[in-house]
Amino acid sequence: MPGKLQPDILQKSVLSYIGAEREDLIIGGGLAEDAALIKIPAGLLVIASDPIVGAEKNSGRLLVQVNANDVACKGADPMWLIVTLIIPEAGGVLQVERIMREINKTCSEMGIAVAGGHTEMTDRYSQPVISGTMFGITEYKFSVKNISDGDLILITGHAGLEGMSIIANDRADLFAKIFNSDEINLIRSWSENLSVVPAAKILREFANYMHDPTEGGINGALYEICAASGLGVELEKNNIPIDEFTIRAAKELNFEPLNLISSGMLIASIPENKIKDAQSKLKSAGINSSVIGKFVSGKKIFFNAHEELWGILSRRKFAK
Repeated sequence: MPGKLQPDILQKSVLSYIGAEREDLIIGGGLAEDAALIKIPAGLLVIASDPIVGAEKNSGRLLVQVNANDVACKGADPMWLIVTLIIPEAGGVLQVERIMREINKTCSEMGIAVAGGHTEMTDRYSQPVISGTMFGITEYKFSVKNISDGDLILITGHAGLEGMSIIANDRADLFAKIFNSDEINLIRSWSENLSVVPAAKILREFANYMHDPTEGGINGALYEICAASGLGVELEKNNIPIDEFTIRAAKELNFEPLNLISSGMLIASIPENKIKDAQSKLKSAGINSSVIGKFVSGKKIFFNAHEELWGILSRRKFAK
């Protein structure tokens, strides 16, 4: 039936998945609890909210990662998550519980408490609607307006990794003539590595600004940054890491990898005198990084911000 879950089902399939236990969460999600009560430490409260609309498999893990990434880009440790699940009747309680298990596992790994949210069944949609709101505390005041003329553009990760993992998980038929089964499974595993939180924790002491490129990929992210900051970029395109698998897929499926959704990458604006130390700390933590250019005044914005994933996912299914 459409509407809220019955109390016994809600308790078993949703409220038992609370992520990490945190002493600062005084009252979390529970029956007859309308809101969470959290003891806030000193600092600035960071809040970010994102849905998952392009992925079906691993959607719970993605929900945690993309929201945690946004909070981390403001220099905060992700602490508390609010989850909203609107699930089609056809998916049933099994779909609710699958998503909550993924959320619980990912939050537990990252020290994040599931503080509450809302869950219901609907007959209005054929696909689940899931959204998260993440909270954290920071002492930093990162803003796109803090970018300085001459700041270097440092990135971690590789272009299109989130989009590639979504295609491999949800539309493997598109990859069937490009990759063998082991290669497809490897690309699927990229969904386990979409967190930029470790890199952001290192770079927050060096950066003027950090950003997680999602829809539109790195081109879309740079377009947004330039439009907001009033700066342009001198881009060294050959320095942008693109995995060999992504290059092969882009050639065969005819898409631009720099416009493919790219959570798991981190873009940071770093003063030139801090870049060496920043990259050294990343390397010591086992995180690869690349300098792909610099922000400059007086340069024209030239990036195309469209997202490639939606057109790829809408293509006809290949016959086996």
